[in-house]
Amino acid sequence: MDVKHWNDKREREMYGNFAELYAIIIATEKLEKAYIRDIISPSEYEAECQKLIAHFKTLASTLKDTVPSVERFADTYKMDCPAAINRLVTSGVPATVEHRGAQAASATTSAAVVAECVQNFITAMDSLKLNMVAVDQVYPLLSDLSASLNKLSILPPDFEGKMKMREWISRLSKMGAADELTEQQARQLHFDLESSYNSFMALLPTAGT
Repeated sequence: MDVKHWNDKREREMYGNFAELYAIIIATEKLEKAYIRDIISPSEYEAECQKLIAHFKTLASTLKDTVPSVERFADTYKMDCPAAINRLVTSGVPATVEHRGAQAASATTSAAVVAECVQNFITAMDSLKLNMVAVDQVYPLLSDLSASLNKLSILPPDFEGKMKMREWISRLSKMGAADELTEQQARQLHFDLESSYNSFMALLPTAGT
């Protein structure tokens, strides 16, 4: 004899939706684990994950009154599916899309910092050419350049430009604001800036920027 788990059509539909939600969560958990273990390719994973997320969103919208919290639903049915909950509820996009977004954001940030470094190098060199050699004129320019170089993670800690800027900043900090660089000091600083700039530009292609 069949045992009925519902009293009417509406209740039957609700339990049917519960079963579907349960199946989507389980399938997503399995898919996430398969992707992490390299069992499926990123393109296969992404296509399948997009489908599961789309089904989940549709179903979650239908069940919003009866299942206000998917996490609670998973707890109620003793589902140990943290990866699925993260993908379906928290993230809402496949891991491959997330990673592309992070890489694009990182590349954009790096490009902006590279542009800032280039601008600071050129400004410092141009200022010396214009005979702006007072400490209170030179120090802020070198300080800005040093700060922008330190922001760029692709540069090694012992990068020539970083070390030379630190040396010059240390030297200038011991001088008075109105003091001026001698002609020899200005030429040496310009040479150091130009040499560091060329090293900086040479490093960029190697770093994939």
